[in-house]
Amino acid sequence: MAPTSPLCCISNTVCVMGSSTQFVSSLIIRLLEKGFTVHAAIQNHSELISICDKKRLKVFCLDLFDYHTIIDALKGCCCLFYSFEPPKDHSATYDEYMTEIEVRAAHNVLEACAQIDTIEKVIFTSSATAIIWGFDDKKSLSIDEKHWSDINFCRKYKLWYALSKTLAERTAWGLAMDRGINMVSINSGLLMDDDLNIKNPYLKGAKEMYENGVLVSVDVDFLVYAHICVYEDVSSCGRYLCFNHIINTINDAINLANNFNLSPLPSSPPSFEKDTKIIQQRISNKKLNKIMIKKIDDI
Repeated sequence: MAPTSPLCCISNTVCVMGSSTQFVSSLIIRLLEKGFTVHAAIQNHSELISICDKKRLKVFCLDLFDYHTIIDALKGCCCLFYSFEPPKDHSATYDEYMTEIEVRAAHNVLEACAQIDTIEKVIFTSSATAIIWGFDDKKSLSIDEKHWSDINFCRKYKLWYALSKTLAERTAWGLAMDRGINMVSINSGLLMDDDLNIKNPYLKGAKEMYENGVLVSVDVDFLVYAHICVYEDVSSCGRYLCFNHIINTINDAINLANNFNLSPLPSSPPSFEKDTKIIQQRISNKKLNKIMIKKIDDI
């Protein structure tokens, strides 16, 4: 079965690189279903779920600081889907050290891509937190892919996750432009997967995100579909904000808190749940929506 992608790839082999997460596993499954051969370069591959059609799946043990393991996984691939997740024992303690790790990893991966002549496209999974921070004094500003989080603002308020995503993505873009790599980034909202918990580092500053109208989330299936659409659209370029939920009402906030089995506002008055106030949405994903609608129209 040939892949349905309209791209004229040198091969129908793609690489998915990252940690063994629900998103990565779902992306691999979807790519296999579409007829691609997949190189799964996984840091903790022993936890990779059982995946269908293993004849077209090759699993590589990945060390993001071992250049040769990255190169081995990329050989023969026409596209790389890259996402960084810290080891599970560090995921709740994002700090300046983790920022250094994520930046170094991004550098190594993009440098390796520049050495593989079959790579035609890199899909770099980033975060909406690399876009939204540092605009609190401009309440009327509509935030989209053109914006970058303010690095000094992130450091001042110890928003280490946002700082890591911002610096890693900037590093990747710098290398991509310098080495002539065709790269696209997908800046994901809070991922609503099975591992979501209150300690998720994305949620640092959630109250401020909510009040500023930029607290957004994305379902795993939607994020996977967005990656496929951006890959298959030959005109895709630059950055794409990716979310399919905006948390801007009290009920939205309560529903989000329910994912953590928490009472979101234990000290709030009884009338709180009747509050119908809607926070003005200040974040836009129109650019991604255009590609996704185009994809549906082409089916």
